[in-house]
Amino acid sequence: MTEPNPTVDGRTVTVLIPISIRRRGGRKLVLAPDGTIVTTAPVRRHIDNAMVKAIARAFRWREMLEDGTYATIREIAVAKKINESYVGRVLRLTLLAPDIVEAILGGRQPADIMLASLMKSFPIKWSDQRTYMVKNPCVAP
Repeated sequence: MTEPNPTVDGRTVTVLIPISIRRRGGRKLVLAPDGTIVTTAPVRRHIDNAMVKAIARAFRWREMLEDGTYATIREIAVAKKINESYVGRVLRLTLLAPDIVEAILGGRQPADIMLASLMKSFPIKWSDQRTYMVKNPCVAP
């Protein structure tokens, strides 16, 4: 933050505060220089429909693999007419710690956790996932 800069007439004061604006689920968040979210409104739950849909698909596809509906990821991709690597990345979401899944489904996930970060590689061990999600949030492109 800079020192207040009054105008010549003394009626206006300009104060520059460095902030950054990040997008999360179609909403904009204002972040202070230290990374904290600046808001005067009470924090409301924000259910990210894209993340919820991806997690639901992941568990549905895993069930289809387990019950023999499909034998491979390739069969799912062909049946759904989507990219095989996408199916694999979505299926990886079934490896998330249950508390992380519950937080996402309830809209209580950290503000900077987005589907893009979940679709990247993350640790398999649940305790490591919690640490990784805090240290490596994804910033919306």
